[in-house]
Amino acid sequence: MYLHYFRFLMLVLLGVIVPVVSPQAASVLVDAAWLESQLKDPNLVVIDMTDEDLQYTRYHIPGAVRLAYSDLLNAPVGKKPPTPLSDNQLAMQLGQLGIARETRLVLYDDMGGLNAGRLFLDLERIGHPAVSVLDGGLVKWVLEGRRVENIPVLRKPATYTLGKTRRANVATFSDVQRAASKADPVTLLDVRSRDEYTGSPKESRSGHIPQARWWPWEQAIRMDSGFTFHKPEVLLTSLARAEVQDQKTPIILYCRSGHRASQSYLTLRHLGFENVRVYSGSMNEYQMDRSAQLVRGLTP
Repeated sequence: MYLHYFRFLMLVLLGVIVPVVSPQAASVLVDAAWLESQLKDPNLVVIDMTDEDLQYTRYHIPGAVRLAYSDLLNAPVGKKPPTPLSDNQLAMQLGQLGIARETRLVLYDDMGGLNAGRLFLDLERIGHPAVSVLDGGLVKWVLEGRRVENIPVLRKPATYTLGKTRRANVATFSDVQRAASKADPVTLLDVRSRDEYTGSPKESRSGHIPQARWWPWEQAIRMDSGFTFHKPEVLLTSLARAEVQDQKTPIILYCRSGHRASQSYLTLRHLGFENVRVYSGSMNEYQMDRSAQLVRGLTP
């Protein structure tokens, strides 16, 4: 449902022009002005992760290759939900796009980082040395009247060699259980909607994981300003209300499928949080275990 809402907002925003502030090239987020100035860099690859393949064929940022969100997931098996690609599978996927380990990557989508956040998470997991996300994505790019093209880009396949450096940014069911029982000093953040977090007495399995604080992912995005991120001070104040203030705090994010939690991972990494993990199985997996406790209401 929220994806359709964002696509509607994108259409509404097409008549709005707002200023842009240039960030540092090495930051988690880069802006459209910086990216436009770098498009001729032969070591730069832009990855389009807009919500629909049709969008890419209509228009995309010049030179961008296409990677769908579904390409980052293995097909579901039986009743089990899709699972993220393994490191080797991801390396193969990147190689097919003509990407090597030394390639500078900029990712974008048209949904405030929902799709790009997943790839950002995966690339940090395998220790890719240079990856950023375009703040505002295709929405902001179009609002500023920047050039687009509709010719699909096919790069010569490359060999992506996995390095030894990794980031432990994925949490397991056991990790979440230990956090829920306070066995580990980890903060759980539920980034779903209020209704999902509070649950319903009409559903046998609803609500949130014990100890989880509510911090909905979409509050990080300025919907009326080209789907760009709020300023860091605004985001940090918002996190403080959820009792998250120390950037060294170990955090596990979850939602329903890991999709929205990946966008929140991007947000927290942008803010300088280092010890952040995503529970990829999220509620799709957690709810399947009947022994796993759930809490209803707004109290963690």
